[in-house]
Amino acid sequence: MCKKNGAMQRSAMYGDESPIIAFATTPGNSALSVIRCSGKGAVEMAALVFSAPEKLKNTQGNTVIHGWIAANNEKIDEALVSVFRAPKSYTGEDSVDISCHGGTVTGKAVMNALKSSGFREALPGEFTFRAFMNGKLDLTRCESVMELVAAKTDTVRRHAVTRLSGSLYTEIDEVKKLLVLVLSGAEIYLDYSEDEISAGFDTSASDEIAGRLPNKETALRALARLKKLQASWQIERVYQEGVTVVIAGRPNAGKSSVFNSFLKEDRSIVTEIPGTTRDWIEAWVNIEGIPVRLVDTAGLRDTCDSIEKIGVERSFKILQEADIVLYLIDGEQGVTAEDIEFIRRGERCVFVWNKADVSPVVSLPADFADNIISVSAKTGEGLSDLYAAITSKVTPEAASDGIFNEPAVSVGTVRQKNLVDAACSSLEEALVLAEQEEPLDIIAPLLREAVNVLGEITGEVSTADILEEMFSRFCVGK
Repeated sequence: MCKKNGAMQRSAMYGDESPIIAFATTPGNSALSVIRCSGKGAVEMAALVFSAPEKLKNTQGNTVIHGWIAANNEKIDEALVSVFRAPKSYTGEDSVDISCHGGTVTGKAVMNALKSSGFREALPGEFTFRAFMNGKLDLTRCESVMELVAAKTDTVRRHAVTRLSGSLYTEIDEVKKLLVLVLSGAEIYLDYSEDEISAGFDTSASDEIAGRLPNKETALRALARLKKLQASWQIERVYQEGVTVVIAGRPNAGKSSVFNSFLKEDRSIVTEIPGTTRDWIEAWVNIEGIPVRLVDTAGLRDTCDSIEKIGVERSFKILQEADIVLYLIDGEQGVTAEDIEFIRRGERCVFVWNKADVSPVVSLPADFADNIISVSAKTGEGLSDLYAAITSKVTPEAASDGIFNEPAVSVGTVRQKNLVDAACSSLEEALVLAEQEEPLDIIAPLLREAVNVLGEITGEVSTADILEEMFSRFCVGK
């Protein structure tokens, strides 16, 4: 259940071993509600409110048993109880999942019974926090859990599953091993004389002059892989956060019809009367796996109608927020002076010749003749080309023929991206100093810093404050 700032018991804190409980499903009208319990003695405490306590206490892990949740000699609900024994559970602790009937009242009654037996309500992300602390998940996998919860499209879900499967952890670990090799070579030069190195170590793969960086080629390979991870965030951010695409144009250019075509439903009112849309309306759509906040606006024109004038002003305001503007030209009327004025300042625009079914594209100004998509909202003609143009406009350097070249491994959070940036910066500085033949004793600390930063990504290097801040953003029950 996603509840980021609920009331917490004051004694609750990350890192203690208190048995905890939380809804793993959102309470409401549904067939089932699942309540998750975990912690030292969780099975025994759950048995206190179970109709067959001894049976539950003696149940082996990965087993489901049937019975009743009861308190004060009163049956509360019939339930299935799934038992997981440490360390073979999500958290690595003894755990119990109680599947009871759906609905708000029943679930809360079961929760109250469990709290009366000694459980406390979990903090946000506390189950996943314990999974990390008990070595069940590294930090990249922990973060991918919340990416799955927040996924807006199948593409985002697929990327999160890839990271949950360990792709990012493996890549970071391999790069870190390369840097450890470089660092160890540098420290050998610092700890031993050049004669001792020549006598006792194979330096065939290294620069043999003290003051230069040993295994420089290895460092360059590590940097190249980090650069790919850096670049991956630009695409991943678009997939996760989405983009705002605003449909603009003169009245009666067909903006609402195009809006409805994207949604595949009649969301905006469409008439032949110019100025029908008086305010902007929005909806989320999925274009090539990218979450798009699509906004239909009032027609852009000077008007004496006070209500329509407010709508036009709001349209200009929402245009400032747009990542992309789809500027529609009414194919029946052709290009007007108002169109030309907008086109001249349209840096983020995709120009759309609408109503192509009745009026094909005619002569256009040379400076945008090659930058226009011909569509018909009525027949659907050209819409696939428009989708491809939007995709390409979002990240043109990462797109080919309108389709993203998705990286095999990518970072999934701002935290990961910032740490990759920091590792790149330290490694680049080390390589620059090596080119300048600076002493290794000022290069080695930069290499060590890069190694430690990569360790922060996976959680090998972490502090209590960083962990608490990160997991507090999670959902309760995760």
